[in-house]
Amino acid sequence: MKLFKYFIFSALFVIPFIFPSCGETQQKSEGSNKQSAVKKDTSEALKLIMYLEEMGDYVNGRNFPSLIKASSVFEEMDGNIHIIDMRHADVYNKGHIKNAVNVRFNNLPNHFENEIIPFEFDKIILVCYGGQIASYSASLLRLMGYGNVYSMRWGMSAWNEKFAKDYWLSGVSSKFQDQIEKESNTKTERYNLPDLNTGMKKGEDIHSARFESIFKEGLKDVFVSADQVFENPENYYIINYDRKDKYLAGHIPGSIRYKPNATLGIVSEMETIPVDKDVVVYCGTGHNSGFVTAYLRLLGYNAQTLEHGANSFMYDKMIEDRATLSWLPFTDQEIHNYHFVTE
Repeated sequence: MKLFKYFIFSALFVIPFIFPSCGETQQKSEGSNKQSAVKKDTSEALKLIMYLEEMGDYVNGRNFPSLIKASSVFEEMDGNIHIIDMRHADVYNKGHIKNAVNVRFNNLPNHFENEIIPFEFDKIILVCYGGQIASYSASLLRLMGYGNVYSMRWGMSAWNEKFAKDYWLSGVSSKFQDQIEKESNTKTERYNLPDLNTGMKKGEDIHSARFESIFKEGLKDVFVSADQVFENPENYYIINYDRKDKYLAGHIPGSIRYKPNATLGIVSEMETIPVDKDVVVYCGTGHNSGFVTAYLRLLGYNAQTLEHGANSFMYDKMIEDRATLSWLPFTDQEIHNYHFVTE
């Protein structure tokens, strides 16, 4: 699959002349060469990790995850933006944002390569039912090199109550709130990186082959429900991708916290994720975990993102602790009731 890659180069290069402290020197040594412990590893997965880092290391950048509020989209309606609605055609036809085009997940590469000139737009905004499909897809497109792609937070549920009733308002629950635990779980084992088996030698070619495979696979097995996870949590390797205080306030039994912006692409961290077990990633809303899941699946992990995030199993607690922990429970306050069209 021919991939259109986009690189943003800064016109300003800053050369530091300040000598770092001992602590800063150690941090720089550890952070600037994340692959030092596995230099001799020639696996495809490692080559892909290094290639993505060379492309700009999106997953550890300040724009990760690339989310945009519905209110911001509304304010930019007359601007140079392109809105892609990823929902089923019959749902799209019943109501969508004005000028939004209907493109399903599998057709995104063709749309970007043959139907539009992506970088003529200031922003390309993906919209779905609740924001999770769009988040997963936006992450993939960013990793492909499209640096102007965003996912609209809460999806069409935030645009109008008509859509919220069918997705977010029906998806929040406290069903498993009494089963959450507060004890920390630790990473104990180390694993090899996944075998990608593309047959390619260069990072760029592995990159192209993996994206072709990911889009052919579609969205099957990308999402998992709280019912599935809580029924047999021991069947999954569960990653909590959130702040430490939120993790300690209550998490899925057995889940292990991975620190945001200090996990993805760091080989020593990636090697703590099993390759022979289904991996579930979750956060408060399912948006951030959608971005993370895209990266993990690209690297060959059997990763899934939890639908509705913590909103799906500890909603009342999120409401109760919202002020102290800045949780994001979906409420009527997130619904704007903006105009939509049906033609």
